[in-house]
Amino acid sequence: MRLTNYTDYALRVLIYLAVKDTDEKSTITEITEAYNVSRNHLMKVIHQLGKIGVIETTRGRGGGIVLAKPPEEITIGSIVRETEEDFYMVECFNSGANHCVLSPVCGLRSVLGEALAAYLAVLDNYTIADVIDQPLMFRGLLQIDP
Repeated sequence: MRLTNYTDYALRVLIYLAVKDTDEKSTITEITEAYNVSRNHLMKVIHQLGKIGVIETTRGRGGGIVLAKPPEEITIGSIVRETEEDFYMVECFNSGANHCVLSPVCGLRSVLGEALAAYLAVLDNYTIADVIDQPLMFRGLLQIDP
């Protein structure tokens, strides 16, 4: 299973915000510079993270981005589900576009479906807080002032 860059950026934004002080706002520019990623892509990601309620954004002077929930309440699985377009590992996962002649007899769909469910179940067991167990190291790597 491979995650899109979009999901990767979403997780990185949440990690960045989680290692900062809870009352300290971040900007798109500083996150873009920390990760050396496209500002346009990051803006789309941040917009969606705001829509699903895991971050709060404030525009204008004194504005910025902060987590809307504690990092302990944001599961990796929920973010992956919200940011990935689909989980069609093989053609038969998409009933509307399935033209595989093997579908009526093939057991691959159930095997891969079970694997996908297990994959997501593991991601559901971890939160953003779990992946930043050394916040000071993250702050250093991301060049966030102490």
